[in-house]
Amino acid sequence: MTPLDGLAHRPLRPIWLCRLDANPWPCGEAKLVLLAAFADDRPALLALLSTLQREAEDHLTQLDSGRSNNLTDRFLSWAQPPDH
Repeated sequence: MTPLDGLAHRPLRPIWLCRLDANPWPCGEAKLVLLAAFADDRPALLALLSTLQREAEDHLTQLDSGRSNNLTDRFLSWAQPPDH
């Protein structure tokens, strides 16, 4: 079981859109649920998102004829602790 298994708003790989609302994943609902689930362990959330970001970059680069995708804002910026 992975941390994403319980999410209703999971990514549709390899296009990385939300399976439920078709927004770029992580969508707003996924972000809220992940922040709540990892409220006491922000470093673990950032580690998970970093791993998912690398996977998404690989997938999206392959789909986009080798053009690199920078997904830092989409995957990590919103999850930084408030004091950053």
